[in-house]
Amino acid sequence: MMSANTEAVLQQDPEKTAQVALSVFFNIMNAWQVKAKDQMVLLGKPAESTFYNWKKGKIASLSPDTLERISYIMGIYKALGILFASREQADAWPQKPNAAFNNETALDFMLKGSVMHLSDMRRYLDAQRG
Repeated sequence: MMSANTEAVLQQDPEKTAQVALSVFFNIMNAWQVKAKDQMVLLGKPAESTFYNWKKGKIASLSPDTLERISYIMGIYKALGILFASREQADAWPQKPNAAFNNETALDFMLKGSVMHLSDMRRYLDAQRG
């Protein structure tokens, strides 16, 4: 949940916020080697044309749901960077089967599509950090 202050800052320049958020999101997706169709699920299933416009940087604003999803992805990325010795290990982790997720990958778990799955993943990693 975003604070009222954070929300106020985001509303001052929704286009710039959207551009920065999506730029960070796509950089993380490249690092994790996530396919475009899976990126769409993580973003909350925008229309394909919308998704490809976003990839090209054509965007006016993002919904609070999409911003929340990107925020969780950024938090997961950051937590992995803290948990692992190298960025390479951290970026490989989402694609590796994990006993904590019934031997599914963390990415498979996050791709169940609900924002709650992203939230749960973020909490799981924060708990691992201690």
